[in-house]
Amino acid sequence: MTDRDRAAGPRRRLRRLQLRLTLAYTLTTLVGVSVLSWLVIHTDGRSWRNAEFDEMLRHAAVSTSLIYYTDAGVQLDGLRDDESTRGRHQVFVLLSRTMIGTPAKGVADGAGKDTTGRTAGRATASTRPTGAAGPRPVGAAGPAGPGGLDRVFTSGSRSVPVSDERIAALARTAMEEDVTVREEVPAGDRTAYAVARPFYHDETQETTGAVVVIGDPGLRMAEHTRLTYAVLTGSGLLTLLAAFTGHLLSGRSLRPAWQALEAQERLLADAAHELRTPVAIMRSSMDVAGTDPRNLPTHLPRIRRATDRLTDVVENVLTRGRLQDSAASFSPVPLRLDQLVEDACGELPPGRLTLTLRLDESVVDADPALTRVAVRNLLDNALRHGRTPGDPHGGAEIDVSVRGHTVSVADRGPGVAAEELPELTERFRSRGGGSGIGLSLVREIAAAHGGTLTARPRPGGGAAFLLALGPAGQARHARAGTS
Repeated sequence: MTDRDRAAGPRRRLRRLQLRLTLAYTLTTLVGVSVLSWLVIHTDGRSWRNAEFDEMLRHAAVSTSLIYYTDAGVQLDGLRDDESTRGRHQVFVLLSRTMIGTPAKGVADGAGKDTTGRTAGRATASTRPTGAAGPRPVGAAGPAGPGGLDRVFTSGSRSVPVSDERIAALARTAMEEDVTVREEVPAGDRTAYAVARPFYHDETQETTGAVVVIGDPGLRMAEHTRLTYAVLTGSGLLTLLAAFTGHLLSGRSLRPAWQALEAQERLLADAAHELRTPVAIMRSSMDVAGTDPRNLPTHLPRIRRATDRLTDVVENVLTRGRLQDSAASFSPVPLRLDQLVEDACGELPPGRLTLTLRLDESVVDADPALTRVAVRNLLDNALRHGRTPGDPHGGAEIDVSVRGHTVSVADRGPGVAAEELPELTERFRSRGGGSGIGLSLVREIAAAHGGTLTARPRPGGGAAFLLALGPAGQARHARAGTS
Protein backbone atom coordinates (compact mmCIF):
# COMPACT_ATOMS: atom_id res chain seq x y z
CA MET A 1 0.00 0.00 0.00
CA THR A 2 1.43 3.37 -1.04
CA ASP A 3 1.48 6.57 1.04
CA ARG A 4 -1.19 7.99 -1.23
CA ASP A 5 -3.45 5.01 -0.55
CA ARG A 6 -2.90 5.38 3.18
CA ALA A 7 -3.77 9.08 2.99
CA ALA A 8 -6.84 8.38 0.88
CA GLY A 9 -8.42 6.31 3.66
CA PRO A 10 -8.85 9.18 6.17
CA ARG A 11 -9.86 11.54 3.37
CA ARG A 12 -12.60 9.16 2.22
CA ARG A 13 -13.82 8.85 5.79
CA LEU A 14 -13.97 12.61 6.17
CA ARG A 15 -15.88 12.92 2.90
CA ARG A 16 -18.33 10.24 4.00
CA LEU A 17 -18.73 12.02 7.33
CA GLN A 18 -19.47 15.28 5.51
CA LEU A 19 -22.07 13.53 3.35
CA ARG A 20 -23.67 11.96 6.43
CA LEU A 21 -23.82 15.33 8.18
CA THR A 22 -25.34 16.89 5.07
CA LEU A 23 -27.89 14.08 4.80
CA ALA A 24 -28.79 14.32 8.48
CA TYR A 25 -29.24 18.09 8.23
CA THR A 26 -31.34 17.71 5.08
CA LEU A 27 -33.54 14.96 6.54
CA THR A 28 -34.09 16.93 9.73
CA THR A 29 -35.11 19.96 7.71
CA LEU A 30 -37.31 17.83 5.45
CA VAL A 31 -39.15 16.30 8.40
CA GLY A 32 -39.68 19.70 10.01
CA VAL A 33 -40.81 21.32 6.77
CA SER A 34 -43.11 18.38 5.98
CA VAL A 35 -44.80 18.57 9.37
CA LEU A 36 -45.19 22.34 9.07
CA SER A 37 -46.54 22.03 5.51
CA TRP A 38 -49.04 19.38 6.60
CA LEU A 39 -50.24 21.60 9.43
CA VAL A 40 -50.62 24.59 7.11
CA ILE A 41 -52.45 22.61 4.40
CA HIS A 42 -54.63 20.74 6.90
CA THR A 43 -55.53 23.90 8.81
CA ASP A 44 -56.32 25.82 5.63
CA GLY A 45 -58.43 22.94 4.25
CA ARG A 46 -60.36 22.68 7.49
CA SER A 47 -60.94 26.45 7.47
CA TRP A 48 -62.33 26.32 3.91
CA ARG A 49 -64.50 23.31 4.86
CA ASN A 50 -65.87 25.04 7.93
CA ALA A 51 -66.52 28.21 5.97
CA GLU A 52 -68.45 26.21 3.32
CA PHE A 53 -70.55 24.44 5.95
CA ASP A 54 -71.23 27.73 7.75
CA GLU A 55 -72.55 29.27 4.54
CA MET A 56 -74.72 26.22 3.85
CA LEU A 57 -76.08 26.32 7.40
CA ARG A 58 -77.01 29.94 6.86
CA HIS A 59 -78.86 29.07 3.65
CA ALA A 60 -80.67 26.24 5.41
CA ALA A 61 -81.68 28.49 8.31
CA VAL A 62 -82.95 31.22 5.98
CA SER A 63 -84.87 28.68 3.87
CA THR A 64 -86.60 27.14 6.89
CA SER A 65 -87.57 30.59 8.14
CA LEU A 66 -89.30 31.31 4.81
CA ILE A 67 -91.54 28.22 5.03
CA TYR A 68 -94.88 28.81 6.82
CA TYR A 69 -98.32 27.32 7.05
CA THR A 70 -101.79 28.69 6.30
CA ASP A 71 -105.21 27.11 6.17
CA ALA A 72 -104.47 26.24 2.56
CA GLY A 73 -101.32 24.30 3.53
CA VAL A 74 -97.59 24.87 3.49
CA GLN A 75 -96.45 28.03 1.71
CA LEU A 76 -93.18 28.10 -0.29
CA ASP A 77 -93.57 31.31 -2.26
CA GLY A 78 -90.88 33.09 -0.21
CA LEU A 79 -88.23 30.67 -1.42
CA ARG A 80 -88.38 31.63 -5.09
CA ASP A 81 -87.01 35.15 -4.80
CA ASP A 82 -84.62 34.78 -1.87
CA GLU A 83 -80.84 34.84 -2.25
CA SER A 84 -80.46 31.64 -0.26
CA THR A 85 -82.06 29.62 -3.06
CA ARG A 86 -80.52 31.46 -6.02
CA GLY A 87 -76.83 30.96 -5.21
CA ARG A 88 -74.43 28.17 -6.15
CA HIS A 89 -75.88 25.78 -3.57
CA GLN A 90 -78.80 23.45 -4.31
CA VAL A 91 -81.74 23.72 -1.91
CA PHE A 92 -84.31 20.94 -1.55
CA VAL A 93 -87.48 21.11 0.54
CA LEU A 94 -88.90 17.73 1.54
CA LEU A 95 -92.32 17.48 3.16
CA SER A 96 -93.80 14.60 5.06
CA ARG A 97 -96.68 12.94 3.19
CA THR A 98 -98.73 12.90 6.39
CA MET A 99 -98.81 16.67 6.18
CA ILE A 100 -99.48 16.83 2.46
CA GLY A 101 -102.15 14.22 2.36
CA THR A 102 -103.29 13.69 -1.23
CA PRO A 103 -101.85 16.69 -3.05
CA ALA A 104 -103.89 18.46 -5.62
CA LYS A 105 -103.01 19.91 -8.92
CA GLY A 106 -100.69 22.87 -8.56
CA VAL A 107 -98.45 21.39 -5.85
CA ALA A 108 -94.85 22.43 -6.39
CA ASP A 109 -92.67 20.02 -8.31
CA GLY A 110 -89.19 20.27 -9.74
CA ALA A 111 -87.61 23.70 -9.71
CA GLY A 112 -90.48 25.63 -8.15
CA LYS A 113 -93.11 24.89 -10.91
CA ASP A 114 -96.18 22.68 -10.94
CA THR A 115 -96.88 20.05 -13.55
CA THR A 116 -98.98 22.48 -15.62
CA GLY A 117 -96.02 24.88 -15.96
CA ARG A 118 -97.34 27.60 -13.60
CA THR A 119 -95.09 28.90 -10.83
CA ALA A 120 -96.01 27.17 -7.59
CA GLY A 121 -95.89 28.87 -4.25
CA ARG A 122 -97.55 26.31 -2.00
CA ALA A 123 -98.42 22.66 -1.42
CA THR A 124 -102.09 22.04 -0.51
CA ALA A 125 -103.91 19.23 1.22
CA SER A 126 -106.76 19.01 -1.27
CA THR A 127 -107.74 15.80 -2.94
CA ARG A 128 -105.85 15.11 -6.16
CA PRO A 129 -108.11 14.28 -9.12
CA THR A 130 -107.53 11.11 -10.99
CA GLY A 131 -104.60 11.48 -13.35
CA ALA A 132 -103.34 14.76 -11.86
CA ALA A 133 -99.64 15.15 -11.19
CA GLY A 134 -98.62 15.66 -7.56
CA PRO A 135 -95.41 16.19 -5.55
CA ARG A 136 -92.48 14.05 -6.55
CA PRO A 137 -91.74 11.23 -4.08
CA VAL A 138 -88.11 11.10 -2.91
CA GLY A 139 -86.43 8.00 -1.63
CA ALA A 140 -89.49 5.81 -1.85
CA ALA A 141 -88.71 2.23 -2.58
CA GLY A 142 -92.27 1.44 -3.54
CA PRO A 143 -95.75 2.92 -3.30
CA ALA A 144 -96.03 5.91 -1.01
CA GLY A 145 -96.92 5.04 2.53
CA PRO A 146 -97.11 6.72 5.94
CA GLY A 147 -93.94 8.57 6.90
CA GLY A 148 -92.73 9.04 3.29
CA LEU A 149 -91.21 12.29 2.01
CA ASP A 150 -92.08 14.30 -1.08
CA ARG A 151 -89.81 16.90 -2.57
CA VAL A 152 -91.91 20.03 -2.94
CA PHE A 153 -89.15 22.51 -3.92
CA THR A 154 -85.83 22.41 -5.76
CA SER A 155 -83.62 25.40 -6.54
CA GLY A 156 -81.35 25.57 -9.56
CA SER A 157 -80.06 22.64 -11.56
CA ARG A 158 -78.65 19.37 -10.27
CA SER A 159 -74.99 20.25 -10.77
CA VAL A 160 -73.91 17.93 -7.95
CA PRO A 161 -75.20 14.37 -8.62
CA VAL A 162 -76.29 13.39 -5.11
CA SER A 163 -78.86 10.61 -5.25
CA ASP A 164 -82.49 11.21 -4.24
CA GLU A 165 -82.23 8.37 -1.73
CA ARG A 166 -79.30 10.09 0.00
CA ILE A 167 -81.15 13.41 0.14
CA ALA A 168 -84.22 11.68 1.63
CA ALA A 169 -82.03 9.86 4.18
CA LEU A 170 -80.51 13.16 5.33
CA ALA A 171 -83.94 14.74 5.66
CA ARG A 172 -85.31 11.78 7.64
CA THR A 173 -82.30 11.86 10.00
CA ALA A 174 -82.78 15.59 10.65
CA MET A 175 -86.52 15.12 11.26
CA GLU A 176 -86.25 12.03 13.46
CA GLU A 177 -83.42 13.35 15.64
CA ASP A 178 -84.66 16.97 15.48
CA VAL A 179 -81.14 18.23 14.80
CA THR A 180 -79.24 19.94 12.00
CA VAL A 181 -77.22 17.35 10.11
CA ARG A 182 -73.97 18.16 8.30
CA GLU A 183 -72.16 15.46 6.37
CA GLU A 184 -69.87 14.73 3.45
CA VAL A 185 -71.81 12.58 0.98
CA PRO A 186 -70.76 10.76 -2.21
CA ALA A 187 -71.62 12.50 -5.47
CA GLY A 188 -70.57 10.26 -8.32
CA ASP A 189 -66.75 10.09 -8.33
CA ARG A 190 -66.32 12.96 -5.88
CA THR A 191 -67.58 14.18 -2.51
CA ALA A 192 -70.17 16.84 -1.76
CA TYR A 193 -71.19 18.69 1.37
CA ALA A 194 -74.74 18.33 2.68
CA VAL A 195 -76.72 20.10 5.41
CA ALA A 196 -80.25 19.07 6.48
CA ARG A 197 -82.34 21.21 8.82
CA PRO A 198 -85.89 20.35 9.98
CA PHE A 199 -88.79 22.79 9.98
CA TYR A 200 -92.02 22.73 12.01
CA HIS A 201 -95.77 23.38 11.73
CA ASP A 202 -96.60 26.87 12.93
CA GLU A 203 -99.43 25.74 15.21
CA THR A 204 -98.64 22.20 16.32
CA GLN A 205 -94.83 22.65 16.33
CA GLU A 206 -94.52 19.18 14.91
CA THR A 207 -91.66 18.35 12.55
CA THR A 208 -93.24 18.39 9.13
CA GLY A 209 -90.25 18.37 6.77
CA ALA A 210 -86.66 19.33 6.21
CA VAL A 211 -84.56 21.61 4.05
CA VAL A 212 -81.51 19.93 2.48
CA VAL A 213 -78.68 22.09 1.09
CA ILE A 214 -76.08 20.48 -1.20
CA GLY A 215 -72.75 22.21 -1.87
CA ASP A 216 -69.86 21.52 -4.24
CA PRO A 217 -66.53 21.88 -2.35
CA GLY A 218 -64.58 22.12 -5.58
CA LEU A 219 -66.02 25.54 -6.37
CA ARG A 220 -64.53 27.03 -3.24
CA MET A 221 -61.43 24.91 -2.75
CA ALA A 222 -59.51 26.41 -5.69
CA GLU A 223 -57.80 28.84 -3.33
CA HIS A 224 -56.86 25.95 -1.05
CA THR A 225 -55.42 24.04 -4.00
CA ARG A 226 -53.29 27.02 -5.03
CA LEU A 227 -52.06 27.36 -1.46
CA THR A 228 -51.21 23.65 -1.39
CA TYR A 229 -49.12 23.93 -4.55
CA ALA A 230 -47.35 27.03 -3.21
CA VAL A 231 -46.57 25.37 0.13
CA LEU A 232 -45.26 22.18 -1.50
CA THR A 233 -43.13 24.12 -3.97
CA GLY A 234 -41.74 26.32 -1.22
CA SER A 235 -41.03 23.27 0.94
CA GLY A 236 -39.09 21.61 -1.87
CA LEU A 237 -37.01 24.72 -2.51
CA LEU A 238 -36.38 25.16 1.21
CA THR A 239 -35.23 21.54 1.47
CA LEU A 240 -32.80 22.02 -1.44
CA LEU A 241 -31.50 25.19 0.19
CA ALA A 242 -31.12 23.32 3.48
CA ALA A 243 -29.14 20.57 1.72
CA PHE A 244 -26.80 23.14 0.14
CA THR A 245 -26.41 25.04 3.42
CA GLY A 246 -25.87 21.81 5.34
CA HIS A 247 -23.11 20.79 2.93
CA LEU A 248 -21.37 24.13 3.42
CA LEU A 249 -21.76 24.07 7.21
CA SER A 250 -20.57 20.48 7.49
CA GLY A 251 -17.56 21.39 5.36
CA ARG A 252 -16.76 24.32 7.66
CA SER A 253 -17.20 22.17 10.76
CA LEU A 254 -14.81 19.57 9.34
CA ARG A 255 -12.24 22.13 8.26
CA PRO A 256 -10.13 21.68 11.46
CA ALA A 257 -10.11 17.94 10.81
CA TRP A 258 -8.96 18.49 7.22
CA GLN A 259 -6.25 20.86 8.42
CA ALA A 260 -5.11 18.40 11.07
CA LEU A 261 -5.00 15.62 8.50
CA GLU A 262 -2.96 17.73 6.08
CA ALA A 263 -0.61 18.75 8.89
CA GLN A 264 -0.15 15.12 9.86
CA GLU A 265 0.57 14.16 6.25
CA ARG A 266 3.13 16.96 5.93
CA LEU A 267 4.77 15.94 9.19
CA LEU A 268 5.01 12.31 8.10
CA ALA A 269 6.34 13.34 4.71
CA ASP A 270 8.99 15.54 6.35
CA ALA A 271 10.03 12.77 8.70
CA ALA A 272 10.22 10.15 5.96
CA HIS A 273 12.12 12.44 3.59
CA GLU A 274 14.60 13.81 6.11
CA LEU A 275 15.32 10.60 7.99
CA ARG A 276 16.02 8.62 4.84
CA THR A 277 19.42 10.23 4.07
CA PRO A 278 21.16 10.08 7.50
CA VAL A 279 19.85 6.60 8.15
CA ALA A 280 21.21 5.45 4.77
CA ILE A 281 24.60 7.01 5.56
CA MET A 282 24.77 5.31 8.94
CA ARG A 283 23.74 1.96 7.48
CA SER A 284 26.27 2.09 4.65
CA SER A 285 29.04 3.14 7.04
CA MET A 286 28.24 0.30 9.39
CA ASP A 287 28.16 -2.18 6.49
CA VAL A 288 31.57 -1.03 5.26
CA ALA A 289 33.05 -1.07 8.77
CA GLY A 290 31.66 -4.57 9.29
CA THR A 291 33.62 -5.93 6.36
CA ASP A 292 36.89 -4.51 7.70
CA PRO A 293 36.81 -3.76 11.45
CA ARG A 294 40.32 -2.29 11.26
CA ASN A 295 38.96 0.69 9.29
CA LEU A 296 36.25 1.43 11.83
CA PRO A 297 37.97 4.58 13.19
CA THR A 298 37.93 6.09 9.72
CA HIS A 299 34.14 5.65 9.50
CA LEU A 300 33.30 6.95 12.96
CA PRO A 301 33.41 10.67 11.98
CA ARG A 302 31.03 9.99 9.11
CA ILE A 303 28.67 8.12 11.40
CA ARG A 304 28.89 10.93 13.96
CA ARG A 305 28.03 13.54 11.32
CA ALA A 306 25.06 11.43 10.18
CA THR A 307 23.96 11.13 13.81
CA ASP A 308 24.19 14.90 14.29
CA ARG A 309 22.22 15.43 11.12
CA LEU A 310 19.66 12.89 12.27
CA THR A 311 19.31 14.78 15.55
CA ASP A 312 18.78 18.05 13.69
CA VAL A 313 16.20 16.47 11.41
CA VAL A 314 14.24 15.04 14.33
CA GLU A 315 14.30 18.41 16.11
CA ASN A 316 13.16 20.24 12.97
CA VAL A 317 10.36 17.77 12.34
CA LEU A 318 9.17 18.03 15.94
CA THR A 319 9.33 21.81 15.70
CA ARG A 320 7.22 21.75 12.55
CA GLY A 321 4.76 19.54 14.41
CA ARG A 322 4.52 22.19 17.13
CA LEU A 323 3.83 24.86 14.53
CA GLN A 324 1.08 22.75 13.00
CA ASP A 325 -0.40 22.00 16.40
CA SER A 326 -2.94 24.13 18.24
CA ALA A 327 -2.18 27.50 19.77
CA ALA A 328 -1.75 25.84 23.18
CA SER A 329 1.79 24.71 22.21
CA PHE A 330 2.82 28.23 21.19
CA SER A 331 3.97 30.26 24.19
CA PRO A 332 5.42 33.71 23.39
CA VAL A 333 7.05 35.48 26.34
CA PRO A 334 9.26 38.58 26.70
CA LEU A 335 12.64 37.38 25.44
CA ARG A 336 16.17 38.86 25.26
CA LEU A 337 16.82 38.19 21.59
CA ASP A 338 20.51 39.23 21.74
CA GLN A 339 21.28 36.76 24.54
CA LEU A 340 19.49 33.91 22.72
CA VAL A 341 21.49 34.55 19.54
CA GLU A 342 24.74 34.72 21.52
CA ASP A 343 23.97 31.35 23.16
CA ALA A 344 23.17 29.79 19.77
CA CYS A 345 26.45 31.05 18.31
CA GLY A 346 28.30 29.52 21.26
CA GLU A 347 26.99 26.09 20.27
CA LEU A 348 28.60 26.21 16.82
CA PRO A 349 31.13 23.40 16.28
CA PRO A 350 34.78 24.41 16.46
CA GLY A 351 36.61 24.61 13.17
CA ARG A 352 37.80 27.01 10.53
CA LEU A 353 35.13 29.59 11.27
CA THR A 354 35.36 33.36 11.42
CA LEU A 355 32.40 34.62 13.47
CA THR A 356 31.59 38.29 13.94
CA LEU A 357 28.87 39.31 16.40
CA ARG A 358 27.12 42.68 16.52
CA LEU A 359 24.41 42.32 19.14
CA ASP A 360 22.26 45.23 20.33
CA GLU A 361 20.15 44.72 23.40
CA SER A 362 16.71 43.66 22.22
CA VAL A 363 13.53 42.37 23.92
CA VAL A 364 10.89 40.65 21.80
CA ASP A 365 7.66 38.77 22.47
CA ALA A 366 8.54 35.29 21.13
CA ASP A 367 8.54 31.58 21.85
CA PRO A 368 12.07 30.79 23.12
CA ALA A 369 12.26 27.22 21.75
CA LEU A 370 10.98 28.12 18.29
CA THR A 371 13.18 31.20 18.06
CA ARG A 372 16.25 29.15 19.03
CA VAL A 373 15.47 26.61 16.29
CA ALA A 374 15.09 29.43 13.71
CA VAL A 375 18.42 31.04 14.65
CA ARG A 376 20.19 27.67 14.73
CA ASN A 377 18.85 26.79 11.24
CA LEU A 378 20.10 30.11 9.87
CA LEU A 379 23.54 29.47 11.36
CA ASP A 380 23.58 25.90 10.04
CA ASN A 381 22.61 27.16 6.58
CA ALA A 382 25.46 29.69 6.69
CA LEU A 383 27.97 27.02 7.75
CA ARG A 384 26.80 24.57 5.09
CA HIS A 385 26.44 26.91 2.11
CA GLY A 386 28.43 30.00 3.11
CA ARG A 387 32.00 28.80 2.84
CA THR A 388 34.33 31.43 1.48
CA PRO A 389 35.07 30.81 -2.21
CA GLY A 390 38.72 30.00 -2.90
CA ASP A 391 39.50 28.95 0.68
CA PRO A 392 41.37 25.63 0.36
CA HIS A 393 40.43 24.64 3.88
CA GLY A 394 36.70 25.30 3.37
CA GLY A 395 36.51 27.96 6.05
CA ALA A 396 33.37 30.06 6.58
CA GLU A 397 33.05 33.75 7.38
CA ILE A 398 29.77 34.49 9.20
CA ASP A 399 28.53 37.87 10.39
CA VAL A 400 25.68 37.77 12.93
CA SER A 401 23.88 40.89 14.15
CA VAL A 402 20.80 41.77 16.20
CA ARG A 403 19.12 45.12 15.77
CA GLY A 404 15.66 45.72 17.20
CA HIS A 405 13.47 42.72 16.35
CA THR A 406 15.65 41.53 13.45
CA VAL A 407 18.37 38.87 13.39
CA SER A 408 20.78 39.00 10.43
CA VAL A 409 23.02 36.06 9.47
CA ALA A 410 25.42 36.86 6.60
CA ASP A 411 27.98 34.62 4.88
CA ARG A 412 30.52 34.75 2.02
CA GLY A 413 28.99 31.93 0.01
CA PRO A 414 27.75 32.04 -3.58
CA GLY A 415 24.89 34.34 -2.55
CA VAL A 416 21.20 34.24 -3.29
CA ALA A 417 18.95 36.66 -5.12
CA ALA A 418 15.83 37.94 -3.42
CA GLU A 419 13.60 36.35 -6.06
CA GLU A 420 15.13 32.92 -5.30
CA LEU A 421 14.13 33.01 -1.64
CA PRO A 422 10.55 31.65 -2.12
CA GLU A 423 11.98 28.61 -3.88
CA LEU A 424 14.61 28.03 -1.18
CA THR A 425 12.04 28.26 1.60
CA GLU A 426 9.92 25.47 0.14
CA ARG A 427 10.16 22.08 1.79
CA PHE A 428 12.86 19.76 0.43
CA ARG A 429 14.33 22.44 -1.86
CA SER A 430 18.07 22.81 -1.30
CA ARG A 431 20.94 23.69 -3.61
CA GLY A 432 23.02 20.89 -2.14
CA GLY A 433 24.01 19.23 1.09
CA GLY A 434 21.13 20.53 3.19
CA SER A 435 18.02 18.90 4.54
CA GLY A 436 15.68 21.10 2.54
CA ILE A 437 13.59 21.81 5.62
CA GLY A 438 15.67 24.36 7.55
CA LEU A 439 14.82 27.60 5.73
CA SER A 440 11.18 26.60 5.22
CA LEU A 441 10.92 26.03 8.96
CA VAL A 442 12.50 29.44 9.65
CA ARG A 443 9.91 31.06 7.38
CA GLU A 444 7.06 29.32 9.22
CA ILE A 445 8.46 30.32 12.64
CA ALA A 446 8.73 33.93 11.46
CA ALA A 447 5.13 33.87 10.20
CA ALA A 448 3.96 32.41 13.52
CA HIS A 449 5.53 35.41 15.28
CA GLY A 450 3.99 37.90 12.86
CA GLY A 451 7.34 38.44 11.13
CA THR A 452 9.11 37.63 7.87
CA LEU A 453 12.21 35.96 6.44
CA THR A 454 14.00 37.88 3.69
CA ALA A 455 17.30 37.56 1.83
CA ARG A 456 19.57 40.08 0.13
CA PRO A 457 23.04 40.09 -1.44
CA ARG A 458 25.87 40.89 0.93
CA PRO A 459 28.31 43.61 -0.12
CA GLY A 460 31.56 41.96 -1.19
CA GLY A 461 29.87 38.65 -2.00
CA GLY A 462 27.62 36.21 -0.20
CA ALA A 463 24.09 36.46 1.15
CA ALA A 464 22.42 37.88 4.22
CA PHE A 465 19.29 36.28 5.68
CA LEU A 466 17.13 38.53 7.88
CA LEU A 467 14.71 37.03 10.40
CA ALA A 468 12.29 39.77 11.50
CA LEU A 469 10.05 38.97 14.47
CA GLY A 470 6.87 40.91 15.11
CA PRO A 471 6.66 43.60 17.81
CA ALA A 472 5.60 42.63 21.32
CA GLY A 473 2.02 41.39 21.36
CA GLN A 474 1.85 40.78 17.61
CA ALA A 475 3.01 37.16 17.91
CA ARG A 476 -0.15 36.18 19.80
CA HIS A 477 -2.37 37.85 17.22
CA ALA A 478 -0.51 36.24 14.30
CA ARG A 479 -0.74 32.79 15.84
CA ALA A 480 -4.44 33.24 16.65
CA GLY A 481 -5.11 34.20 13.06
CA THR A 482 -3.50 31.03 11.68
CA SER A 483 -4.87 28.53 14.19
